Amino acid sequence: MSVKHAARALAVTIACALVFAGPLRGQTAQPPVKVVVLGDSLSAGFGLPADAAFPAKLDAALKRKGIAVAMTNAGVSGDTASGGLERLDWSVPDGTDAVILELGANDMLRGVDPKVTRKALETIITRLKQRNITVMLCGMRAPPNMGASYVREFDGIYPALASTHGVVFYPFFLEGVAADRSLNQPDGLHPNAAGVDVIVERILPKVEELIGRVKK
Repeated sequence: MSVKHAARALAVTIACALVFAGPLRGQTAQPPVKVVVLGDSLSAGFGLPADAAFPAKLDAALKRKGIAVAMTNAGVSGDTASGGLERLDWSVPDGTDAVILELGANDMLRGVDPKVTRKALETIITRLKQRNITVMLCGMRAPPNMGASYVREFDGIYPALASTHGVVFYPFFLEGVAADRSLNQPDGLHPNAAGVDVIVERILPKVEELIGRVKK
């Protein structure tokens, strides 16, 4: 082998070694963003295997896009906004970077006074912000049979809180899924696996915005 060819081979070998050796000295991979989904049965994955629940599928979708996250499912079936507030400190541990707040559906189904729901959600947001945790608020909507006055007051909770506190806002968690029999379980209330896929696809841009705020 000529000196010229030997030098070229050595250069290729060094280049390959650098590529496969990982980050250069002094560089470190960014740690995953720690996200807690604080919610009710819609995020807990009622009626679904654990890997088909919203947090698990969202985690997988983000990682497919090369976004490193550590997702925790803190959904509790039947929980209200007030219930989420009561368990806030142990459901969202120290070190959490962001919270996806998905609560209020059970308040609406039980006809809880919207003022109570709003106060609980606002307290959760305030306490999370005091801990320097970035928040994404997922909205919920009341069906017409709750009455026009109730619907107006309940539905207004979420955009008002999002505007006041400047959090990332997704107006309706069940957008594209609610009332679609093919995307819900037989109870008509909880999304099936295909329904969760639709939720993840639609909400993903807002979750990326949330992750972006954390990284800034």
